[in-house]
Amino acid sequence: MSLPPETVPTPEATATTPPGGTTPASPPARRGGGMMRSSAIFSGLTLISRGAGFARDVVISAALGASAGPAADAYNTALSFPNLFRRIFAEGAFAAAFVPAYSKTLELDGPEKADRVATQALAAVAAATVVLTIVAQLAMPWLMMVINVGFLEDPARYKLAVVLTQITMPYLPCMAIAALLSGVLNARGRFIVSGAYPILLNLIMLAAVIPATGGQVGAAYAASWAVLAAGVAQAGLCWWAVRKAGANIHLAIPRLTPEVKAIIITAIPAAVGNSATQLNVFVSGNLASFVDGGRTWLATADRLYQLPLGLVGVAIGIALLPRLSAAVASNDHARQKASMDQAVLLSMALTLPAAAALMGMPYFLIDALFTRGAFLDVDAEATARALFQFGWGVPAFVLIRILAPAYFARGDTKSPMRFALVSVVVNVGLAVGLFFGARMGVPGIAAAVSAAAWSNAGLLALNLWRRDHYRPGPALVSRLIRITLAAAGMGALVAFASWARPYYQPEIQSVLAAAGLSVGAKEIAVGLVSALGGLAYAGLALATRAVTIAELRALVQRGNGGKD
Repeated sequence: MSLPPETVPTPEATATTPPGGTTPASPPARRGGGMMRSSAIFSGLTLISRGAGFARDVVISAALGASAGPAADAYNTALSFPNLFRRIFAEGAFAAAFVPAYSKTLELDGPEKADRVATQALAAVAAATVVLTIVAQLAMPWLMMVINVGFLEDPARYKLAVVLTQITMPYLPCMAIAALLSGVLNARGRFIVSGAYPILLNLIMLAAVIPATGGQVGAAYAASWAVLAAGVAQAGLCWWAVRKAGANIHLAIPRLTPEVKAIIITAIPAAVGNSATQLNVFVSGNLASFVDGGRTWLATADRLYQLPLGLVGVAIGIALLPRLSAAVASNDHARQKASMDQAVLLSMALTLPAAAALMGMPYFLIDALFTRGAFLDVDAEATARALFQFGWGVPAFVLIRILAPAYFARGDTKSPMRFALVSVVVNVGLAVGLFFGARMGVPGIAAAVSAAAWSNAGLLALNLWRRDHYRPGPALVSRLIRITLAAAGMGALVAFASWARPYYQPEIQSVLAAAGLSVGAKEIAVGLVSALGGLAYAGLALATRAVTIAELRALVQRGNGGKD
């Protein structure tokens, strides 16, 4: 599975820090310059990180392969297990509980009290994740029997997965600390480091894997040790950024203070509610362990569908939660609805074309990006079938990130937990049925994950409507319909381009051969088709008035310093 997305204080934020080192309290929306600006900062840095992550994934896929040998599946297990807990506890439950508490305290009581809450929470989450890590490392030989039942049939995969996962587990407390500190930065309107710190992970892993010796197994060991080293570096960077921002947060002995109790009580149901996707992915990975290369096929497809989720859903969700929490705290209903409308419209305008591309040319994307070295064409075909099934679930994955903060901002983590449990039941039932009953194999697992995501998003939206907490108006619905039509047109175009690939890719290869190059034709082809699809979507969006010239002009003016 993909690893997390990082901050240096913004110039304007730095300028407002007084000599005493404490940033004065102000409304989060003003500190961040508006949700669109905050999301743009986070998304831009995440895009750089994902670019570095893509380079990392290409190198690792070529070195480890997928179905040829035990290294790839063992490595992807070692990557996914601490990531599962990271997303559930660090970025899922704890962020859902801590960020609103910190934002409201910062809004109502000022930075001094807010930083005391953050210090207490940091001590608690660090202690809990260190204990969890030690227990998991000691119990890993038995845990692996549950994590990957299919590995028991292959002793080499099983033993290698146990050792590599023991190496990567300390990544969990590092990321728990980084996630909390990132939440502090986001609540203070500082989004640079929280959007950029994953770049460290990608660079460190590339530096470790490229010179690795010992074949596929040697590369898997190098990548696993690099994960641990990167976790330490990322936590250190976030600590430096928080101190630089003027937040008075320090190490302390864990104490169960009233504030920590309140966060824990909120976080327990949020551990399920904000992390249903990760629970479903865990179930899916277990089923995939019965197929040689199955975990790697899923993980590779996951990297691509996580791209719009990371760039759009996570970015907007992170910017939305402190903004929405402040609006709820001040009982500003108009600001609440405006924030949600903007988040839904912006997220779908960016997500629907991405989903259309993933469904329109899945094999074209996988083959161009990953088929090289030990990653074979048979692996690309299997991965593409899974990617198609993930594609139609992408809008739901993003909507969950947008709709869940509407509950968390009101201190309600039980409702998302109930809906998440329903989605887990849907996922498990469909995954088992499609994998074994319908014999769809790995693509059936991906289809079940997407269906479960839609059930979760649908329940979140319906319950918000029923409670009258959020109801999209006719204008927003009309815009969403037009965005969908524009994305569908773009999807049809890239699907045709994928079908016609045998007609124009040889011409590209001929041009490259004339220039003395023997590789690069498929990469250039997919890049040209992607650019053509993007231009087509932009044209269709303008033609259907899903987006207007005036709105684009206003966005550019905001980017140049205009008001949000």
